[in-house]
Amino acid sequence: MRRFKLPNIHNLAKMLFQRVVIVSLLILLQLLLVAFMALDGNWSSVGYWIAMYVLSMGTALHIISNDTDPAYKIGWMTAAMCLPIVGCLLYLLLGGNRLSKRLKRKMSSMQQTLAENLSQDAEMYTWLEHKEPDAALQSNYLTHEAGCPGYTNTETEYFPLGDRCFPRMCEEIGKARKYIFLEYFIIEKGHMWNTILDLLSEKAAEGVDVRLIYDDFGTITRLPYNYKQEMEGRGIKCEVFNPFIPVLSSRLNNRDHRKFLIIDGAVAFTGGINLADEYINVTHPFGHWKDAGILVRGDAAWSMTVMFLAMWQYQRGRREDIASYRPDPVEVTSQGFIQPYTDNPLDAEPVGERVYLNLINRAHKSVRIMTPYLIINAEMITALITAAKSGVEVSIITPHVPDKWYVHALTRAHYGNLVAAGVRIYEYTPGFIHSKVFCVDGLYATVGTINLDFRSLYLHFEDGVWMFKAGCIDDIERDFDETIPVCQEVTLESCTGLPFYKRLGQAVLRLLTPLM
Repeated sequence: MRRFKLPNIHNLAKMLFQRVVIVSLLILLQLLLVAFMALDGNWSSVGYWIAMYVLSMGTALHIISNDTDPAYKIGWMTAAMCLPIVGCLLYLLLGGNRLSKRLKRKMSSMQQTLAENLSQDAEMYTWLEHKEPDAALQSNYLTHEAGCPGYTNTETEYFPLGDRCFPRMCEEIGKARKYIFLEYFIIEKGHMWNTILDLLSEKAAEGVDVRLIYDDFGTITRLPYNYKQEMEGRGIKCEVFNPFIPVLSSRLNNRDHRKFLIIDGAVAFTGGINLADEYINVTHPFGHWKDAGILVRGDAAWSMTVMFLAMWQYQRGRREDIASYRPDPVEVTSQGFIQPYTDNPLDAEPVGERVYLNLINRAHKSVRIMTPYLIINAEMITALITAAKSGVEVSIITPHVPDKWYVHALTRAHYGNLVAAGVRIYEYTPGFIHSKVFCVDGLYATVGTINLDFRSLYLHFEDGVWMFKAGCIDDIERDFDETIPVCQEVTLESCTGLPFYKRLGQAVLRLLTPLM
C-alpha cells in the first residue's frame, strides 16, 4: 500500500510567503473589494446599468485622450467596454502607459542630466552627413529626441551568446581601477551572479566605487527582500528601482529593463543578458538560451555612464558632479559610428520603436531581426510588409520553445500576414531566443534591451546601441547566417491551415496585443 506523502511544509511556506505572492494577493483583494462594492445592490436596477455605462465610457474617453498608439487604445477600450468593472480596474493597474505628473517632475532630472552632460560634436555629424545622408538622418533623430550623441573613437565587440559574454564581463571587471556601475532587470543567485559578486566585493575592498541598481519586479522571486542591505554590507552601493508594493497603481507598469555593466567610463556592456544562470546556459528552463550582448570601448561608453548616473541620481535623490567621472581618453581602433541611446516612459516619444522603424524604412537590401516576442502594432507590420513587397529580404528569428506560452501564441498570431507578404520567419528550434538585434543592409545594426512588444516600446526604461559601419556588424551578420540553419522556417500553409477555433483564438489574441 502506497503511503500518502505530505508536501514539504518548508517549501510550501517559502512559496506562500514570497513577497510577490503576498503583494499579488493584496492587489487581488483590492480588486475584489472594489468589484464587490460596485456590484453590491440590485443587478436589475437602472442605476446599476447607468453606473456601468458611465464607468466604461469614462474609461474609454480617458484612453482615447491619451497620446499613444491606436492599437494600444483599441485593446484597452475593448476591455473597458466589454467588462466595465474588471476591464477598467485592469486598465488602472496595467494599462496606464505614462507616469503621474508628480513622478514625471521627479524623474525629469534624468533627462536634464543627459542634456547637461551629453552633446553632439558638430564636426563629427557633418562628417557622417557627407559620408552617408541616410545614416546622418537616423543619428540626428537620436541626438534630438533621445538626447544621445554619436561617436567615432569607439570599438565594439558582439557576443552571440551569453556564454561568450560572461567571461569578458569578468575580465573587464578585474581591470577596474575607479568605478564599476551595474544596472539590471534580473539578478539571481547562482554561478553567474555569485562569480560576478565575488569580483565586485574584491574590487570594493580595494577602494573601487561599486554601484548596483536592480529592478524590484524583475528580481522579486529571485532575491530576498533585504538584498540591498546585504550589498551595502559588502561595500557595494545599491538602489532598488520602483519597489513593488500592494497598491493599485499604473506605476507598477514602469520597470527598469535596462542592462548596463560599466567599467571606469571607458568600457560598457549592454544587450539582453541579465545576471542569472539561464542566460549563460548553466540552467536550461527553456532549452538552449540564445542571447546577444555588445561591448563598447572608447568615447561612446561615456554616454552609457551618464545614463547610469542619471538613474542613480534619481534613485538617491541628490545630484553629483557627473563630469568628475569622465574617463581619460582611451586609444582604440575606431570602428564606424556608434550611438548608445536610452528610451523611457517620461514622454510621448517611443524612441526604441522609432529606431526600429527608421531601420526598416531605410533598408535597400536586407532587414534581419532577432526577437523573443513579435507583438507588434499596425505601423510595424506595415513597415515590414512594405519592405518585403519592395524586394527587401526581410527575415525574423523568434523562439521555438517559449518562456510564456500565451505570449508565444500571440507572437505566432502575427505570422500569417507577414509570411503571406514575403517576410521569412524562423523559429529557433534548440530553445529560446532572447536577443534583441536588428541588422540592415550589412551597414546598420542595433543591439540592446528593447523587445518587439508594447511593454518594452511604451512602458519600460530601455537602452540600445545604434551602429553604422561598426566593426562588429560583420559578426552580427555571421550570427544570423549561423543561426538560421538550426531554425524551423514558418510556412504559409502552417499559418493558414489552422482549424477554425485556433484562427478565432488568434484573432482574439491580436485584439489583446496591447494588454500583453
